[in-house]
Amino acid sequence: MAIDTLPKALLNIAERQPDRIAMRNKDFGIWRDITWAEYLENVKNVALGLHALGVKYQEHVAIIGENRPEWLYSALGAVCAGAAWVGIYTTNPAPECEYVVGHSDAVVYICEDEEQFDKALVFRDKTPKLRKLIVWDMEGLKHFKDPMFMSFDELLELGRETGRRNPELFRQLCGQVQPQDIAGIIYTSGTTGPPKGAMLAHEGYLWVGEAAQAAMDTTVDDETISFLPLNHVYEQIFDIMFHLSVGHIVNFTENTDTVMADMREVSPTVFHAVPRIWEKYYSAIVLKMADATWLKRTLYDIAIKIGTKYNNQVLSGNKVPLSLILQYKLAYFVVFRKLKKRLGFDRIRFGGSGAAPISQDVLRFFLSIGIPIREGYGMTETTGVTHISNEFDFKVGTVGKPLPGTQVRIAEDGEIVVKHKGIFKGYYKDEELTNEVLHDGWMHTGDVGEIDEDGYLKLTDRKKDLIITAGGKNIAPQFLENLLKTSHYINDAIVIGDGRKYLTAIIVIDEENVTKYAQDKKVQYTTYASMTKAPEVIELIQKEVDAVNRKVARVENIRKFRILDKMLYTEDGEVTPTMKVKRTSINKQFSDVIESMYKD
Repeated sequence: MAIDTLPKALLNIAERQPDRIAMRNKDFGIWRDITWAEYLENVKNVALGLHALGVKYQEHVAIIGENRPEWLYSALGAVCAGAAWVGIYTTNPAPECEYVVGHSDAVVYICEDEEQFDKALVFRDKTPKLRKLIVWDMEGLKHFKDPMFMSFDELLELGRETGRRNPELFRQLCGQVQPQDIAGIIYTSGTTGPPKGAMLAHEGYLWVGEAAQAAMDTTVDDETISFLPLNHVYEQIFDIMFHLSVGHIVNFTENTDTVMADMREVSPTVFHAVPRIWEKYYSAIVLKMADATWLKRTLYDIAIKIGTKYNNQVLSGNKVPLSLILQYKLAYFVVFRKLKKRLGFDRIRFGGSGAAPISQDVLRFFLSIGIPIREGYGMTETTGVTHISNEFDFKVGTVGKPLPGTQVRIAEDGEIVVKHKGIFKGYYKDEELTNEVLHDGWMHTGDVGEIDEDGYLKLTDRKKDLIITAGGKNIAPQFLENLLKTSHYINDAIVIGDGRKYLTAIIVIDEENVTKYAQDKKVQYTTYASMTKAPEVIELIQKEVDAVNRKVARVENIRKFRILDKMLYTEDGEVTPTMKVKRTSINKQFSDVIESMYKD
């Protein structure tokens, strides 16, 4: 049997290793093992239940909920029934959920709990194709009655009953699915305009899952931890693409607040995160050590110096002197080994960073303490990955070489253009926009970059984000923003300056770290907003900005900045769920703040 669709991939791996653990789910503090046989059985019952509800071939099923096994049961159940899943971010308010459900023509809405269910009650009358609302967690809804409503357990029981009546139906449904059929529609949160529904095919998911193995080399014995939004393509690489091609264990965290504690309990071998997570770990380590005893602080400082020196030799390709190797091994044994164990990183052999550019300083720090992070590149429209470095062949500052079978070229204006078997099938119900980015199978990414003499891709910025100052100088804001975010006290930075005489920045402070600084320095404040206006805090951030200015050319200097008196939230439309800043929204919402930096 050719493994050319997700249903076939699931059947193949579940029947090959039915008793191996497929995933673990933490509930009320206790980890529960789920075997591949259980995984397949639940997917089967969801598929048959949806079929019994009238879900037809190539229809769409919307899913909204935090990362948990039921998300995968629902998604794989939908595709095994011949349909496609449509993921929705849990942070989306009801109007945005309405847009995705209505635009995608979803016929079923599967959600996590009462909170997500209530959103559907707001818009169901405006989405006439929606026929059924299904809920995983029935707390608060046990006595609720409605013709459109049913529990997830009732769906599973409907599937079991359907299977008893027709034992061959499940395989028949799986058999009708074709490689080119759409498996998932991912609505890109986007930094401008309404979200677009990128259609990803079965063949694309499977091809990327196999091709990326050349760099990742994931095995059945690996363990990952699932906490990034499952409807984002980055998380799907590990929880669907790799999972169904390799068969490793996926661990679902209890909730987003317990990730660090869960990391220590699971100690995964492969860990993937967005730059914001790596930056938070970096800041936490540095500030924690600053408060440590004199002995621990001294040992840490010595170890970091040795680790940095050792790592610089490795990265430059030079032969490391034996004396430095011995020093590094001692530093690793005395300091880094214990530090990694405390973080839950003691078993990590591959760390991935994606979804946005990461600071080279942060990458070098983790490499120095023995955590091998590799930065990858891709987008929803490329089914997640086009470039990634393997464990040994990599260059800091690049996103690696293309996956085997991937073609890459740089257009005359510097735009990165790619082509491989995982390129999406287009935007749902938007042929015009599809034709703008897809030409003869080539995806025009909108990113600007360059390919070095060894074939490594280096990103510059988003094409539309490049700043051209009044003096005609081209500035890549992401580079400066990443330098600013290397500071332990800066959570977000948005560089402004298009058409202006000089660059400015909007700064969002790291609440936890700045609060600690303020307490240590006896700074007087009452609220978060008042803390951002404290002269001592402004002076602190000025020093951080000055440190960045010393690293770059004068034309790239940040001449003025303003600290926002609030955090940036997805609910306010300021950042995407993967924490990428929506520049258009920021420029609009904080136009007064921006103009105040250019008044004189």
